[in-house]
Amino acid sequence: MDLVTLTKQLGRPFVFDADHDPAKLPIAARAMIGNGRTAALVAVDGSIDWLCLPRFDSPSVFGRILDGRRGGEMAVRPASRPFESLQRYDPDTNVLETLFTTERGVLRVVDFMPWSDDPRASIDEVHRRVDCPSGEVELEIVFDPRFDYGRDVPIISTAEHGLFATGKGGRLALSVSRPSLAFQTLPDGGMRATTTLRPGQHLWLVLDWNADGVASAASYRPYEHLRTTRRMWREWSARLTYDGPWRHHVLRSALALKLLVYRPTGAVVAAPTTSLPEWPGGTRNWDYRFTWARDAAMTIRAANLIGYGAEAREFYHFIRDCVDDDVGLELMYTVDGGRVPIEVELGHLDGSWGARPVRIGNGARDQIQLDTTGAIVDSAQLFERFGGTLTLHAWNKLSSIVTRAESAWRDPDHGIWEPRHGVRHNVHSKLMNWLAFDRGSHLAMTFGRRDLSARWTKCAAEVHADICANGMDAAKRHFVSIYGEDRPDASLLLLPTQGFLPDDDPRIAATVEWVRDTLASGPFVYRYHDADGVGGPEGAFVLCGFWLVEALALLGRLDEAREIFVAHVDAANHVGLLAEEIAPSDRMLLGNFPQAFSHLGLINAACRIDLGLRLRDEGSTRAPHLVGTIVRKV
Repeated sequence: MDLVTLTKQLGRPFVFDADHDPAKLPIAARAMIGNGRTAALVAVDGSIDWLCLPRFDSPSVFGRILDGRRGGEMAVRPASRPFESLQRYDPDTNVLETLFTTERGVLRVVDFMPWSDDPRASIDEVHRRVDCPSGEVELEIVFDPRFDYGRDVPIISTAEHGLFATGKGGRLALSVSRPSLAFQTLPDGGMRATTTLRPGQHLWLVLDWNADGVASAASYRPYEHLRTTRRMWREWSARLTYDGPWRHHVLRSALALKLLVYRPTGAVVAAPTTSLPEWPGGTRNWDYRFTWARDAAMTIRAANLIGYGAEAREFYHFIRDCVDDDVGLELMYTVDGGRVPIEVELGHLDGSWGARPVRIGNGARDQIQLDTTGAIVDSAQLFERFGGTLTLHAWNKLSSIVTRAESAWRDPDHGIWEPRHGVRHNVHSKLMNWLAFDRGSHLAMTFGRRDLSARWTKCAAEVHADICANGMDAAKRHFVSIYGEDRPDASLLLLPTQGFLPDDDPRIAATVEWVRDTLASGPFVYRYHDADGVGGPEGAFVLCGFWLVEALALLGRLDEAREIFVAHVDAANHVGLLAEEIAPSDRMLLGNFPQAFSHLGLINAACRIDLGLRLRDEGSTRAPHLVGTIVRKV
């Protein structure tokens, strides 16, 4: 079924009139394409308005999403307004189709980045195919690259086959399959051309980073790349083992996560963007184009549960190799395992929705976050339980960081949410240190280290007792977020999923209920309500909503869990993508986009509920603890 036939099934279209202001386009009014090294955001108005080349954390080439005047874009769209726009992915792929409907006809744009069978190969290209399924449409092509986050305005020259942009930071060629197009210089920079398409006619546009010149569009073999890329995505999607009631959402999340993998190393970036605001006009704007070590366990569990063990293995190996024998464990890494750059503010950019400052690099790299050790050790045990082999070299690294935790766990830290007001005794961090000792003791037995196993078992018991003594409210009914302070925090929802206490322990149910009562707004959950040294409002955290889903499922409250889960998947954008946060009042997606955390949470929650529903249907009273790959019985 083609895109034209599907238009009535895709919901309400986006409408663009003469007053359209790109700066007011919602964050979620975009889809993502990628090549395993970087990703581009394609807005519903036909603009590629975010693209960093050649990799995720490189400076931007197009950045209109952060500044409508200085950011730059490459756009294909109807030349006149009004027009309507619909987007969808070709089924089971990350090949994007955008359909524009005008008064005179229909214009279709197919966007993709070529995917190579060789993970070491770099094809730094974007291919755009334009055709006219019906009627007649005059379209415009805008080529306005701004290198280095808009600080480097390249010189654009015309060539036989298109345009060539040269700046201090690189070169970008635009090859056009209609060389006769007359490009004109725009008042604020960039070039624009118009042409008309009718049924049976098409146009190819190819962007090529650091090209030596402008080659013909045909020389890039765009049809071959389109067929190859579609085939690769469909073959990859066919590996999905999850076949539950939310298969579509799980697959779209898996496809989004695959685009966030840096193929040369297996690293997974938290998001492909920087400084998309957690609230319109706010200051909570951070650079997420890096890999957080704490994401390891969540990623390995989610990937393995739905059949993508190879991706889980590659990410585990990346994190394992990042652990330095002398330095130990960093909080976050660049996609090649390097140190994250210092945080810098880009004062020349207006910011998305006027949210300033725009930041690159991340200041949290220097924080103390003691929960990371537990995530790494847990990921190692998960890796082994899903069939991986822990080498002696890996064990030596693990034993080193667990040994360091023997003294460090008593210290205060910044915690999982990276506040900027100093260190505290965070219950979640203590929980993750308990996890490090608990999982570490089991791994020690695998390597015949009974001495370490006994020692870490004792450490785990000590941390457990400390949390129960100091991490609860005065009446000892429920856990709190910080020692000595009766404050809720959504990270407490991880207590049941980590197995800290038996599922039927009343303190677990009381904690989940308390967090829900104090931090939930309808089905959505805020991280906390405390001042954190940053200031300004934020949305509800999508991942925390999925944590609540998992916690309720473990408590046997499956119908409530399902209701909350459905609310979150319904909040995804028109192509199934989720941001970091959501505004409960109008369900506007906020924060960096698309967010790996959110899609990992969706997958884990879907598997948890599905397992719980199956157990209930079979008459079992067991809680839905996730162990192996989810494969439904036929």
